[in-house]
Amino acid sequence: MSKPADVSTKRLISLAPNNWVKWVTQIPDVVAGEILNSEFQWISRESDVLIRVESKEYGKFLVLNELQLRYKPEMPRRMRAYAGLAEEKYNLPTYPVLLNILKTSDAEIPRRYESNIAGLQVRQDYRVINLWEVDVSIAFEQPLPSLLPFVAILKGGEKESTIREALRLLQADEQFNQLETVLAFFATFVLDSALVQQIMRWDMTVLRSSPWYEEILQRGQQEGRLSSIELSLEVKFGNEGLNFMPKISQISDIEQLKAIQRSILTAETLEELRRILENM
Repeated sequence: MSKPADVSTKRLISLAPNNWVKWVTQIPDVVAGEILNSEFQWISRESDVLIRVESKEYGKFLVLNELQLRYKPEMPRRMRAYAGLAEEKYNLPTYPVLLNILKTSDAEIPRRYESNIAGLQVRQDYRVINLWEVDVSIAFEQPLPSLLPFVAILKGGEKESTIREALRLLQADEQFNQLETVLAFFATFVLDSALVQQIMRWDMTVLRSSPWYEEILQRGQQEGRLSSIELSLEVKFGNEGLNFMPKISQISDIEQLKAIQRSILTAETLEELRRILENM
């Protein structure tokens, strides 16, 4: 049996780390060093890569790359936590970057975390990069091979000819060709699946081995369940019931969402439903 392709976030960024850190920081003379261990105690993390870098202007510092398939409301707080933990662990200032892969809404994504308690203020800035706003030419011109698997969802990257060119570049280099399955997956967002299969010669068995597949699948289940919950609230309690949706929409656990939907069916009043939700 062939070994599963390594298409992790760390693998993607390590393809051309110098070009990557220059792009995400917009610091022309920055040079990538070691990709560091980003394991921190007591905190649940998603998909992040920590790189020690150096610049003549800014000296030595860390670039913290947090890649999210889709933006989550808790990310500002997490970015603050990640930056602080990285600085404490390596005793270097940190440049945090939040990179969002797929667009979920037209709402503006926050670029800082802020809190103010009894006059004590906290602020953590971080750079936000939304792939759907990134011009596809950047992947080819800089070059940024780490972006080639995402070409189909970059701005202007939905054309078949552009996806074929990205595929050609990935297949031409043994270091990159394992990433073909990632390109194939995101290509299905803009091209017919049959055409993608014809172009890239991939099958679902290979695709399911990708770490992206499981997250996309779970997200689809979550969105379907949320739509069903929203309909149930509106049918049973009218517009007042929909007031629960902003809080419920932040829940990603499928079993918890199932439990909420069952509670909507059994609750007799909004107040009863409110008490049930508060106890979950």
